[in-house]
Amino acid sequence: MPTLLHLDSSADLMTSRSRAITATFADTWRSLGSDHTVVHRDLHREPLPHLTDAALHFPPHLRPEGANPSAEQEALQQLLIAELVAADVLLIGVPLYNYSMPSTLKAWIDYIHVPAVTTPFDDPASQQPLAGRPAVLVSTRGGVYDAGTPTEFDDHALPALTLILANALGMTVETIVATRTLKDRFSAPADEIAKQHAELAAAHETAARAARRLG
Repeated sequence: MPTLLHLDSSADLMTSRSRAITATFADTWRSLGSDHTVVHRDLHREPLPHLTDAALHFPPHLRPEGANPSAEQEALQQLLIAELVAADVLLIGVPLYNYSMPSTLKAWIDYIHVPAVTTPFDDPASQQPLAGRPAVLVSTRGGVYDAGTPTEFDDHALPALTLILANALGMTVETIVATRTLKDRFSAPADEIAKQHAELAAAHETAARAARRLG
């Protein structure tokens, strides 16, 4: 049973581009057959509590002596990791908020990035259960981040997620990007609005193709 873990993090529940593009991917995934399952976690509607104990950044055998983190949060962490490991493909909506990822998505990362559990620490051969697993990041940005522009390197969301998912967890990361998403709202020049619509249409097409390819 091919399983997609679909995460949304946008605070915009009405006009979010990242939600729209991830929905295209998820709908295409479902259309591939009744056996294609989608597990959807909305990190904005049902935000995860931030970690209240630094010990939860590590498994029990790596925690300092006397550590006693919340049993409830530890159970939630185990659930989130099991949910991720059970998925054949990970899909994340990543709107750019203040040049980084939404805090709701960062909270999820804090739960699932655990040395010696999801990323290698003392036994690299057996501590990377997600190695080679596909992760699709749908990145939407209100401004312009084209190569050669002054803001080219101002996106600190995709680099951080790639560092965690690809470098640490060993996943195969691919990105779908749509920029200029605020151009309509703020009456930008016509050519910029045209670029926005072209990028958005291309992102939906890429999402559908990726779902068919990975499914």
